[in-house]
Parts: sequence; structure tokens; C-alpha cells
Amino acid sequence: MKEFTADREESLKEFTDNHYAQGSFFWDYLLKNREIRVNGKKTGENVRLFPGDRVAYYLSPDREGKTAFSVVYEDENILVADKESGVNSEAVFSALVRERECYFIHRLDRNTRGLLAFAKTRAAEKILLDAFRSRRAEKVYEAVCFGQFPAAEEVLSGYLKKDAGKAFVRVYDRPVPGGEKILTEYRVTGKGNGYTLVEVTLHTGKTHQIRAHLAHIGCPVAGDTKYGDKAENEKYGLTRQCLVAKRLTLYADGALGRADGKTFLSRFSAEEIFFKRQ
Repeated sequence: MKEFTADREESLKEFTDNHYAQGSFFWDYLLKNREIRVNGKKTGENVRLFPGDRVAYYLSPDREGKTAFSVVYEDENILVADKESGVNSEAVFSALVRERECYFIHRLDRNTRGLLAFAKTRAAEKILLDAFRSRRAEKVYEAVCFGQFPAAEEVLSGYLKKDAGKAFVRVYDRPVPGGEKILTEYRVTGKGNGYTLVEVTLHTGKTHQIRAHLAHIGCPVAGDTKYGDKAENEKYGLTRQCLVAKRLTLYADGALGRADGKTFLSRFSAEEIFFKRQ
């Protein structure tokens, strides 16, 4: 059993996603089986929480032991974690900060697996934030996609516009009011029966950029339920996107010590995710 105390008004799901990685990972199971108690009372609903409410989660030892994330590297400056699908980045941060000084730098979509970097000091936070803003943090993703790519490799250019109310973005080929320029590079690395494996490098880092941009050219990420191909996802029994933040390299002119210029690798494979059929 894990227990936490709410410090603001929000839904039980929002609280879980932001505070408890295992609970975020097993949210559907916990709610269906009424394995969450709010102020001592079981609930099977996404109730509203208020400051001071006590939230207790009851997971079996097996589920509690299933890794929602793992630490792949840690030194005096930074920590790099490898996140599972179904887990909010904020929940990973919350778990880490309970055990050490830690600062949030960037996030991944809930259903994207892969690498997240966190700072361990205020000085490292400034260095990392600057590296990400100035594109000196090289992020390479791996994805399984449907459709036929127009070339073996290409740098796609477009304009991304957010619809914040719907948590959705649209990509356009030409400038539009409120749109932001995006650059998405892909390289085809393999093909299978009905799918293509690609490596994607972000040259701009906007919300849902990879998923929306690849869908825009007719090559949606397999398993993407927001921007993807519903019929193909159902055909293969996919409910979460086959997308992994696979490699991360940080360049900070030596300011990050041992981690500077080091490439970190995720243990996840987009192709393996595809074949597991989630």
C-alpha cells in the first residue's frame, strides 16, 4: 500500500498521474477493482480531490514490483530514466524527487516509452534547460509506422498549430495564424509485412510533433489512437503508440562532466512493442 496526501484540488486521475508512477501505470486496474481509497473509503470513480485528502493505493506485490521506469544513468549532475508506456513523466519525477534532489527538464507523452533526463542540482538544471532550448540535446526516436514513406530519408518541414482545448495539434504545409515552424527528420531503417521502421530526429520539439507530422504525410505511428489509423490499429490489436525515445546525447561544452557527450540508450524497441500487440 502506498499513501499520499493531496495538496490542491484536482481529479483523482490527475493526482495519480502526477504523484505515483505505479498507480499511473495501473490506473485502469486500480479503478476497476476499487483498489484506491480516499480518506479510508474505497472508490471506483475518478473523484475530485481537495487539499488534505489522503489517497491510498493497493497493488499486489507483483504489480507493485513491475517497473514503471528504471534509472539508466546517475551522477552528481544528472539522472536519466527509461519510462514505460502508460506512465506520466510527472509521476516519474515525483517518485525521483521523494528520494533525492531533482529538477524536471522535459517530458514524454504518457504512452511514449523511453528516455527522460532530470537535473540533480540547480546549476545542472540551468545547463540542461539551455541544452534543450538550444538543441544541443540530441533526441532520436524509433517508431513503427503504417503507410509508404516518400523517401528513404528526409527532413520534413511544416507548421504545427495547437488546439489546447482538445489537447490536439494540426500540421500544415504552409504558414497559418498561430502555427509554429517544425522540422522532423526521418530515416527508414527497416520494413516488415505492412509496416515501416523509422528513426526520427527532432530539430524542433513541439507538442505531439512526431505523431502529428508523420500522420500528416500519411505514415501514422502504429498504435497511435489520437493521430493514427484506427482501422490498422484495430487490425493489429494496438492501443498504445509504437514510439520510443531511443537515444539521448547531451552536449554542454564539458559542463556536465562525465555525462557530457555521452549517448544513453533506451531498453525499449518500437518493433518489439509492435509484435507484442500490447
